[in-house]
Amino acid sequence: MQFRRKEPEVQEPMDLDSVMKKYDQESNTRIWEGKPKIAVTCILAVFSLFCLYVTLFASWLEEWRLTSFVAGIVLLGFLVYPARKGVQRVNHIPWYDIVMMVAGTGAFLYFTFNAMDIIQQGSRFAWYQILIGIVGIACLAEVCRRSVGLPILVVAGCFLVYALIWGLSNPTFTGRVNYAVRYLFYSKEGVLSTPINVCSKFIIVFIIFGAFLERTGIADLFMDIANALVGRFSGGPAKAAVVCSAFEGMVSGSSVANTVGSGSVTIPLMKKTGYSPEFAAAAEASASTGGQIMPPILGAAAFLMADYVGVPYSTIVKCAILPAILYFGGVFISVHLEAKKLGLRGLSAEQIPAVKPLLKKLYLLLPLIVLFYLIGSSKASIQYAAAIAILAAIAVGLCNRDNRITLRRIVQALAAGAQGTISVAAACGIAGIIAGTITMTGLANMVVNLIVSLAGNQVIIALVLTMVCCIILGMGVPTTANYCIMAATCAPILIRMGVPTIAAHFFVFYFGIVADLTPPVALAAYAGAAIGQANPMKTAITATKLAIAAFIVPYIFALNPSLLLMDTTVWEVISICVTSVVGIVGVSAALEGWLAAAMPWYLRVISAVGGLLLIYPGTATDLIGIVLVGVVVLVQAVKKRTSSQRLCVDA
Repeated sequence: MQFRRKEPEVQEPMDLDSVMKKYDQESNTRIWEGKPKIAVTCILAVFSLFCLYVTLFASWLEEWRLTSFVAGIVLLGFLVYPARKGVQRVNHIPWYDIVMMVAGTGAFLYFTFNAMDIIQQGSRFAWYQILIGIVGIACLAEVCRRSVGLPILVVAGCFLVYALIWGLSNPTFTGRVNYAVRYLFYSKEGVLSTPINVCSKFIIVFIIFGAFLERTGIADLFMDIANALVGRFSGGPAKAAVVCSAFEGMVSGSSVANTVGSGSVTIPLMKKTGYSPEFAAAAEASASTGGQIMPPILGAAAFLMADYVGVPYSTIVKCAILPAILYFGGVFISVHLEAKKLGLRGLSAEQIPAVKPLLKKLYLLLPLIVLFYLIGSSKASIQYAAAIAILAAIAVGLCNRDNRITLRRIVQALAAGAQGTISVAAACGIAGIIAGTITMTGLANMVVNLIVSLAGNQVIIALVLTMVCCIILGMGVPTTANYCIMAATCAPILIRMGVPTIAAHFFVFYFGIVADLTPPVALAAYAGAAIGQANPMKTAITATKLAIAAFIVPYIFALNPSLLLMDTTVWEVISICVTSVVGIVGVSAALEGWLAAAMPWYLRVISAVGGLLLIYPGTATDLIGIVLVGVVVLVQAVKKRTSSQRLCVDA
């Protein structure tokens, strides 16, 4: 028996800008037009050029580089983002924003121009220097609230309150405030710590690269390639959405932006094919969220991981390849099973792009190929590799007759890169404050000791507790900040329990990302639901089911690091990939209730247990898992054959 759903009505065109502004905080920008718009665009572009120069050529004192970078972020933050959402006056910035912009920028520039004196003065700080530090932190926090949102500030506020009331040993409150400001503003343990350092050196260059690559028209090429590869098969639009999102993940690490960008095309098409609105929106959201784990760019947190772990970024990229393939493979399997369950067809021949025109556009992939080669071969540093890839994107844009790049579009790309950096840098700055507070109070050791004692010698318990912490913290806290906090608190727990360092950091990285799908704060799922006119909560629940691989794969590489290509042989990699894929098929089939035919509840339980056993490393568990999943496959095959014979007899 096959389940069919009523053909959905054609939806009205969706205002994508309103969707982005509702679910993507950084899309709520001021409205500049005419000459003011030109001026703001030029300021943004100049900041990008300044960052490229400092990153690639200058050999400044680190305090000069970091404080000038944050000063620029504060300046641009108030210039681009209004105090609240809603209708904004054109070409208007209120007086209080100008005051905060000048005060915040001035606070960090004070550090820039007096860096040598501040470094040499030790712990002797005048009252006005403490006040300058408070103003700088407060203005950076306000930029973060405007561009990222309130949840991360709530987390930072809780840690600061703990530090000032209980965590620091100074007997007077004024003394605790002075120490906290010195530690968090004037040292390299707070705002100027690893997150903002990595953002100013690496992340901004890749954001600028992404802005240039978008202007080459590569997104349309990705969609056409995806439709050409899988569009003709059952449930083709959903499968194309998965493939396209995997491609787009190489360029953009934003879950919401990816969902809205490709979802505006794929979600209505999936609905026309026969998928329910909730499933169509969930399929796009779950695939788009995977963009943050797709090499070579991944999410911004991957650059931080390389610095925290102390390995080249190329090593992080290599480790991420197989888990990313398994993740997208899991989503692909789920949409395939749903398509078979509903008896859906693929795209018609007229809807599938012709191969010959596509081949002529493959030169658009040159910047990505250049980036892959330079990172993989380690022939250039990360920032130089991205800079060369930017030049390749400009060259490709000059060769594209249909979408030729011009000087104006180059300036726009530079401006877009700077604007895209504001929210990431602000989140990195606040994440540095959170991590610094955890360090200066010794809270990290307390958390590590508590969870290790709760877990005992059971690594699996520590993994589950860490997963819960990451998902809860990720509900509204950006992936970058989430990773910074987890890297300071939970990753050391897993390392102490025997999990390899890279595997521990990848574990917290993954579960920080899936918070974009898990209710109640599932921004990517809600954005997809808005496009598909679906129930947001049902969409989030469905997206969580589709992205089940994201909840499974981290346990695989935490328990068996061979999946990360660490100290392993080819046979071990093949073995773990095969068992993992079969395991994901078993779990996905159990959640879908379909493999080759409808599955009763007991077969779903057997399939889920068998799949989970295959995922857990070990010869005994693999053998039992293969037997259980094999029994399910056999029963399903017999049931399908019997159903086919009955249909033939009835006919």
